[in-house]
Amino acid sequence: MRAVNEELNLLIKSKYPVVYLETIDEIYTMRQLKTIAEQLDLDFYQWSVTDGLRRGDKDDCYYQTKEPIKMLRMVQSLLKPREYEGIKPGLFVLKDFERYLEDDLVLRLFKDIINLIKGTKDTFVIVSAEYKLPKDIQSDSAHLIGGYPIEDEIKTVIEETAEELKRTNKQVALSLSGEELDEITDSLKGLSIQQIRNVINQCLLADNILDINDLSAIETYKKKIFDQEGLLEFCLTEDKNNIAGFDNLKRWLVERKASFSPQQTTSLPVPKGLLLMGVQGCGKSLAIKVIARELNLPLYRLDLARLYSKYVGETEKNLRTALMIAEKLAPACLWIDEIEKGFAASGGDIDGGVSQRILGTFLTWMQEHKASSFIAATANDIYRLPPEFLRKGRFDEIFFVDLPDTESREQLLKIHLKKRGLKPEDFDSKKIVDVTVGFSGAEIEQALISALYRASTEKEVISTKHIIEQIESTKPLSVLKKEGISALRAWAKERTIPA
Repeated sequence: MRAVNEELNLLIKSKYPVVYLETIDEIYTMRQLKTIAEQLDLDFYQWSVTDGLRRGDKDDCYYQTKEPIKMLRMVQSLLKPREYEGIKPGLFVLKDFERYLEDDLVLRLFKDIINLIKGTKDTFVIVSAEYKLPKDIQSDSAHLIGGYPIEDEIKTVIEETAEELKRTNKQVALSLSGEELDEITDSLKGLSIQQIRNVINQCLLADNILDINDLSAIETYKKKIFDQEGLLEFCLTEDKNNIAGFDNLKRWLVERKASFSPQQTTSLPVPKGLLLMGVQGCGKSLAIKVIARELNLPLYRLDLARLYSKYVGETEKNLRTALMIAEKLAPACLWIDEIEKGFAASGGDIDGGVSQRILGTFLTWMQEHKASSFIAATANDIYRLPPEFLRKGRFDEIFFVDLPDTESREQLLKIHLKKRGLKPEDFDSKKIVDVTVGFSGAEIEQALISALYRASTEKEVISTKHIIEQIESTKPLSVLKKEGISALRAWAKERTIPA
C-alpha cells in the first residue's frame, strides 16, 4: 500500500487539477504537502479564511485574499501570465475550502480556474476533515485519506516524546525490545501525531516507563478516540481461553497465523477473511475478537448502521471512506457484525437501491483491495444474506456455529463462573450441564447472572440450586425457534464447516 505522499506525488505528476485530501491531522498533512512541493519544484501556496493566500511560509498574505472570491481572483492573476514570465507551477493548498463551494459564484469561478490549469503542472489540494465536494468538479478531482503517520514516523514520535519528558524527569525511560516496539507501533496506527504524543505522555507520566504493559492503556485510549470520531470502531481483542469450543476455527487460525507475520517467508497467499454463521448467542462476536488476537491484528468494527444516511449518495460515500481508512490502517482485522442486515438480499426495492449499490461497492473492494485487511464477518439469518457472499473464493472459509455440546457447555460454565470470581469446584457442573441441553452460551451466562441476583435477594451464597432454578424457568431459543434452527442446520450441513 502506497503512503499518502507517494499517492499525492503520483496524482500531481499525472496532472490532476484537484486533489481532495481528507485528513485527521492538518498540521502533519501541511508538512507533507510542503515537502512534496519542494521535491517537484513547485511554488507552494496556502490559503485559509483566517490567514488569506500566502506564498510559502510568508507571514503576509496577498492583499484582501481572506475572502474566497478575492482569493480565486488573485489565483487567476497568478496563473495567467506564466507562459511568458517563466513563473514556476504552483501547488495551491486550500484549507476547509469545500464549504465555500456551496456559493454559486465561488463554484463557477473555481471551475473556470480548473479549466485553466487542466494539462498543466498546477494543482489545487483541498484539505479538510470531511469529504464534501460538489458533483460539478468530482470528475476533475481525486480523493485521498491522509494524516496517518507511517511506522517509522510513529517510532520517531515515541522517541521524541520520551526525550522531551526526560529533560524534566531523568527517570523517564523506554523499556522495549525491537519486537515490542513494533507491537506498540502497530497499536498506535490510526491515531494522529498529537494523539500519539498524548497517549505516550500518559503512559510515561503514570510510572516513568513505557513498556509492553502499556499496550492495554494505549488500546483503551484508541478505542475512546475511534468511538467518538469515526465510521470504524476500534475493538479490544480476547484471549482464546475465554471462548469454549471452536476447535476447527482455532486449528484453522494456527495454520494461517504465520501468513500475517512481518517476518513471514512463505509464498502462500495471505487469507482474505472468513464468515461465521449460525445460531444467535453462540459466541460468534467473541470468536471474532479471538481471531484478531490470534492473528496479532488490531480489530476494527465496521458498523453498517452508521453508514446509512437520509441524503442521496451519502451512504455510498461513507462506505468508500470507511474502506479507504481500513486500507490505511492495514494490516488489520475488519469486523462486520450481522452482515446480512447491512447488505440484505432485498433487491433494493425497500431502500431505493442503496443496499444493492453498497453491496456492489463492498464486493468490488473485497476482490480488488491489495492491503492486508482480513475480513471477519458474522451472520445469523442465512436467508437474508446475499448469495454473492457465499460463492467460493469470496471468503477463505465459512464456519457454522451451532449450539454448544456437552463439553463446550461445561467449559462455558467454568469461564463465566471464574469471570465473576466464583470457583467452579463449588458447583455441581455435571448437573448444570445436563439441564442446559439446547442452551446457547448467552443463555447460560444470563441464567448465571439471574441466579446471582436471586441469591443476593435471598441473602444466600449462590449455589447449584439457584442456577438450575433460573435455567428451568428459561425457554431457550432452540425451543422458541426450533423449526428455524433445524432449517439452518440442514442448510449448513453440506455448505459449511463446523466451527
